[in-house]
Amino acid sequence: MTDKTSSLVPRPSSLRDRVAHWIRPAIRAIDAYHVPEAEGLVKLDAMENPYGWPPEMVEEWLLRLRSVPLNRYPDPAARHLLPVLRQAMGVPADAEVLLGNGSDELIQILMLAVAGEGRCVLTVEPGFVMYRMIATFTGLGYVGVPLREDFSLDAEAVLAAIDAHQPVLIFLACPNNPTGNVFDREAVQAIIERAPGLVILDEAYHAFTDHTWMPELPAHDNLLVMRTVSKMGLAGLRLGMLAGVPEWIAELDKLRLPYNINVLTQETARLALERHEVLDAQTRQIRADRHILYNGLKAFAELTVYPSEANFILFRVPSGRADAIFDGLKAQGILIKNLSHAHPALQDCLRVTVGTEEENERFLTALRKVL
Repeated sequence: MTDKTSSLVPRPSSLRDRVAHWIRPAIRAIDAYHVPEAEGLVKLDAMENPYGWPPEMVEEWLLRLRSVPLNRYPDPAARHLLPVLRQAMGVPADAEVLLGNGSDELIQILMLAVAGEGRCVLTVEPGFVMYRMIATFTGLGYVGVPLREDFSLDAEAVLAAIDAHQPVLIFLACPNNPTGNVFDREAVQAIIERAPGLVILDEAYHAFTDHTWMPELPAHDNLLVMRTVSKMGLAGLRLGMLAGVPEWIAELDKLRLPYNINVLTQETARLALERHEVLDAQTRQIRADRHILYNGLKAFAELTVYPSEANFILFRVPSGRADAIFDGLKAQGILIKNLSHAHPALQDCLRVTVGTEEENERFLTALRKVL
């Protein structure tokens, strides 16, 4: 009788060797997503709405939460939330909606659904970092097509990449993160028409622009529109949505983990969207303050400031000074985002979130001191 144990691979002896043996090399090669410590700082790094709710709305919220049954699992279909969300987001009547624990979960669901040998996702760069990260998690190939020097969409390059790689998913953030610009509509239309698989238009910053593809969903059966409530002032809830034709949404729903939207998120989001006039007023204020902040940055001759239709502004500082300026602002209690090392096209770039009027003024004053 053959000794079966003789053919077994020896167990690595050290913990480090066992980790290296079992964890995929692609995972060991990347770093975890880093969130910087912001306690005690003016937080202008994460594209958050700087405003809270009025006291009477907070009281109504607390009253509703008292009746939320924490001992029961949440409604997996979010039946009380979904109609309010559909109306607030302008989802066409014949489109279906999938909810996620933030947009990141929806991106992961999409990639898990289509992952397979030789398949890839395509997007533009610089862009949202989670597209690349989640492609790595799910074993999909990744194709990043460079934007032009002014961060506009190079339609010819994207179409050529589509023909060459036949991506199963194409992600376009509109407005784009971290550049803040909206891509040419005719170019996006050409990409939708050329795509062999699905095109996902990530409208995370839809509240800060007048451009949207949501009404176009019925005209394109390979188009999905993704949104989040995070940038509207509800970042703490982690609630994203994906809209598209029922045939795609039904398949993607099979990968959604049960009860992924908790009871507190469902009830809080329902109240916020029922009182959407509060969020709308905050959004109008942020858009107005964005204009003032943009002009304030443009007043510095040393900076290159990029137009934005999001709730942040990207700007380029003199060569080699991004780290020193970032550190100088932080020393004065202002935290923004240093993107200088994120992508070659972003060398010397910093990004600031539009805050309150007082926060924006503090940022500009601090910037003046370090330039």
